[in-house]
Amino acid sequence: MKKFEEKTITTNELFKGKIISLQVDDVELPNGKTSKRELIKHPGAVCVIAKTDDQKLILVEQYRKALERSIVEIPAGKLEPGELPEVTAERELEEETGYGCRSLTHLISFYTSPGFADELVHVYKAEDLYKIEDAEGPDEDEFVELLEVTLEEAEEMVLNQRIFDAKTAYAVQYLRLEEMKKNT
Repeated sequence: MKKFEEKTITTNELFKGKIISLQVDDVELPNGKTSKRELIKHPGAVCVIAKTDDQKLILVEQYRKALERSIVEIPAGKLEPGELPEVTAERELEEETGYGCRSLTHLISFYTSPGFADELVHVYKAEDLYKIEDAEGPDEDEFVELLEVTLEEAEEMVLNQRIFDAKTAYAVQYLRLEEMKKNT
């Protein structure tokens, strides 16, 4: 048995969209009482930490409707049905930045908001980058601007909240720790 497991009694799907679905579950708590849980189901996503040969971090700026503003992020996107995360990572890197990579390493996977969503983000590091001649380009409803910045510039973007999503803040912190490790 899982510690503190909540057993599902009923599930009521309220919305099924292109990307997410929303459901309300009635659950039995470990103490025998019942409660409701509002849950978002998500297919999962990837993000890519990529640096150019001159050690610039590749970022994209795009408008995020949920925030009603543009923010700067590392390349990322959702998994398509049946698609392996590494395939998604390579596709998103190409579509959003025009780059490909000869080496792709899975670093970690994390849940974004486990209190109400099951979205799992897989973080990859892309190395040995090359520019793709006829790159696929962003989706038709996606408008992005490519940025290439130093680690110090990315850290400044965190401080002034141009970068303030978890996956990109993680990427900046990862790169800083990697730098520190090299210098010891």
